[in-house]
Amino acid sequence: MVHHSLGANPWGLSLHIPILLCMQVIFIILFGLFTRYDPDEGYRNQYDLGHGTGSLEHGHQQIINNYPMFQDVHVMIFIGFGFLMTFLKKYGLSAVSLNMMISALCIQWTILVSGFLHPHYDTCEEEGGLNKRSAGGEEKALYNTNCYPNWPWININLSTLLNADFATATVLITFGVVLGTTSPLQLIIMAIIEIVLFNINEVIGRTYLGAVDAGDTIFVHLFGAYFGLALSRVLYDESTTTSTKAGASRTSDLFSMIGTVFLWMYWPSFNGGAAAKGDAQLRAVINTYISLCAGCTAAFTVSAFVNPQRKFCMEHIQNATLAGGVAIGATADMMVTPVGAMVTGTIAGAWSTIGYEHISPYLVRKFKITDTCGVNNLHGMPAIFGGLLSVFMAAIATKDQYDQYNIDGDDPAKSSLQEIFPQSKRDWGEDGWSPGKQAGAQMAAMVVTLVIAVVGGLLTGKLLKIAAQHQMTYKKGQTIVHLALNIGNVMTPNHNLPKESFFDDDAYFYKEEEEEEEMSHTNGLNNKGFLP
Repeated sequence: MVHHSLGANPWGLSLHIPILLCMQVIFIILFGLFTRYDPDEGYRNQYDLGHGTGSLEHGHQQIINNYPMFQDVHVMIFIGFGFLMTFLKKYGLSAVSLNMMISALCIQWTILVSGFLHPHYDTCEEEGGLNKRSAGGEEKALYNTNCYPNWPWININLSTLLNADFATATVLITFGVVLGTTSPLQLIIMAIIEIVLFNINEVIGRTYLGAVDAGDTIFVHLFGAYFGLALSRVLYDESTTTSTKAGASRTSDLFSMIGTVFLWMYWPSFNGGAAAKGDAQLRAVINTYISLCAGCTAAFTVSAFVNPQRKFCMEHIQNATLAGGVAIGATADMMVTPVGAMVTGTIAGAWSTIGYEHISPYLVRKFKITDTCGVNNLHGMPAIFGGLLSVFMAAIATKDQYDQYNIDGDDPAKSSLQEIFPQSKRDWGEDGWSPGKQAGAQMAAMVVTLVIAVVGGLLTGKLLKIAAQHQMTYKKGQTIVHLALNIGNVMTPNHNLPKESFFDDDAYFYKEEEEEEEMSHTNGLNNKGFLP
């Protein structure tokens, strides 16, 4: 065994240690003050809430209905995304490990941020000396011996955990853009800011604009991709485009395919997990499955077609085969029809493959935007396509489409059309809801999402650049106090990270054994947009 150690990192490159500690302490305090199990499911009760009488039946039904899909999405977050990003030969340990660190951080932070944006207040009533509560403002007060009407509770249930995973996916998409070019400190700052902006954007899009997005094509994929691309533009360093460490190897490509296969298998749960239970959720699963199959076939076909040797390219196979799941997300629960889902997947898979071959290098040459994982091709462009598809599907939505077999279609509470497009949740004006207004809401949500993502990404990139300059001012042996006293000197350098740290595990991961060097290669005809 060869002992591999380059000595301790200076504190400038280790600021993520105290930051992580401080964040976890803050989380513990906030969780202690504001969070609780959802009283409907997490405490023993006898409430009649429509999913069985009492918490025994209600909680059991929630486990049966929601836990399988939640677990699928959870696997996507930690194994799918983590291993997908291990394609870099010398950055595999960092990719899968930092993916886990960021995910754990984001899940906790999302529960808090989303909870503060959607607090639960108990409505208390005195009856025979006992307190009752009305969760979320319900008319019927429910039994509660400790009712606090003025405290903003964050109720945690399976839906809370699923939503936290969705928000985490947004940050991991952005992480893919800057994979190998950012420090742990920068990733922590990025995650904290992006989770806040993501939740604000989702509230605007869903609550105020009235947009629908079952598979989060708009709110997760579109936002995460263009937040990351804007951030990457600010952090651009020419040395990342010429680094030989940006290549892949047969082994790293194989590990990356593990992530691809897990994401591909579980993507129907991602798109269907938040869909309305019953026929809508079933449509989401079917549409996603068909779109994934079609996109996979298209990606393989186009990959071999654009290759002069007519051979498959692993970069395309690892990523573009998933594009169908992204594109169909926003319309997954709509009446796309099976053939519509197939066409959607075919277009997305082909377009994504072409993006990896031609658009990624173009972004580097013309706009100085590096995209390590080709996020624009897998998430960005398919999300634009999927968002526009949701505009079209909303514009042509009719009662005949959604309630053709529904004898109770005229009942708003039982109408499939109103279930997919919740018309009663906002004021649609004098004439009420219409397909045209819903289409406008979908387009408005896309525009707002892009604006918040790009502006937020640019500003966050500036902050991350300052953080990097902060780190670079440290010399070995300096203390945090010394840095604080010299904070005025951190603005002058114009660099991001040490060049030797790009795409290399050695920068932040201790290894007991030096692996045998293996000749790396660059994926794709145009070298992934890195090597000009």
